Amino acid sequence: MAAPHDVPSAAHLVAAVRDFLADDVLPAVEGRVRFHTRVAINVLGMVERELELGPGHAEEHGRRLAGLGVSDDAELAAAVREGRFDDSALVEALRDAVRAKLEVANPGYLVDG
Repeated sequence: MAAPHDVPSAAHLVAAVRDFLADDVLPAVEGRVRFHTRVAINVLGMVERELELGPGHAEEHGRRLAGLGVSDDAELAAAVREGRFDDSALVEALRDAVRAKLEVANPGYLVDG
């Protein structure tokens, strides 16, 4: 399927702004502006990763939910409260869901192994 937008993609544009802030702005500022620039750099990194990984994560999440026999997170939460799951299947699905969230939010927190 052809992409509906021309190059550069949204992810490339976000990366360009993030790189500009990291390479040009951050070294030139200090104090509160430096802190907020670092926050902006981190947020743009998250957006970039979500643009890149989000569609695949959504598909995987849908498969995990279907594998547990639920249609969405609200139904999953209700089923957990009701004790409807085999612990190992639930733990594996939740571990995979948290891993996907960390891949976007802060991949540095992931520990392989």
